[in-house]
Amino acid sequence: MTTPSLLDRARTALDVVVREMIKFGAVGAVAFLVDVGLFNLLRFGLGGGGPFEHKPITAKIVSATVATVVAWLGNRLWTFRHRRRASAGHELALFVLFNVAGMAIALACLAFSHYVLDLRSARADNISANGVGLVLGTLFRFWSYRLFVFRAELADDPVLAAPDHHHEDPAAPAEDDVTPAAPPR
Repeated sequence: MTTPSLLDRARTALDVVVREMIKFGAVGAVAFLVDVGLFNLLRFGLGGGGPFEHKPITAKIVSATVATVVAWLGNRLWTFRHRRRASAGHELALFVLFNVAGMAIALACLAFSHYVLDLRSARADNISANGVGLVLGTLFRFWSYRLFVFRAELADDPVLAAPDHHHEDPAAPAEDDVTPAAPPR
């Protein structure tokens, strides 16, 4: 059995990250639609007013909570299924913690733009909160979910793990020294 070269392991690791990012984005888009759709349904109903018509904060708390559970399930069962923890409760608690931190990033961007820079138009608020804040919060969430919530030890992965050189003949040339570079994909 040949040991994968460092370049092969790097390509495989990058492929894994790219696949996770695409799935993470798809799950996030579904959760976003759940959040916005449920919020509007709770506030405005199907035309005659919703159950929280005069309680927008309550409607947002409910919609964001449901969207968080949808995102956690999507990420647990699809995006990071190869990384999930045995303890679903602990994983959910960490997920919520980092989700709240990501939301705080978006709120900080909004507060800075609105109160420090005194940019108070609807456009400025949306750009700072739902543009800059959402992007920065999403990058933080992806990083934190991958590192802290959905953890898998790389040493357990036969392709991504560092090769074991303990049983090789020290006088023999390393395989990756003679392996030609693969053509670009």
